[in-house]
Amino acid sequence: MDCKQIEEILTQALGLEEVHVTSDGSHYQVVAVGECFDGMSRIKQQQAIYAPLMDQITSGALHALSIKTFTPTQWKREKIFNMPL
Repeated sequence: MDCKQIEEILTQALGLEEVHVTSDGSHYQVVAVGECFDGMSRIKQQQAIYAPLMDQITSGALHALSIKTFTPTQWKREKIFNMPL
């Protein structure tokens, strides 16, 4: 599965401000930024990402997935201190 396809699915489904998907073979890393994550537990945030991708996961098109979610405020702080993209 193409990284851009995953980004489009997540952006449309969740109204994300930013989404970055990278691939290392069959393993995908998702960094998602959106107000929709404000007030959600980490588990709910992960479920929000998995839900629109479930068809691809069950079909085997999308195998391993690691997820990092941020609100826009958290993302600004993360970019400054930890994670230049």
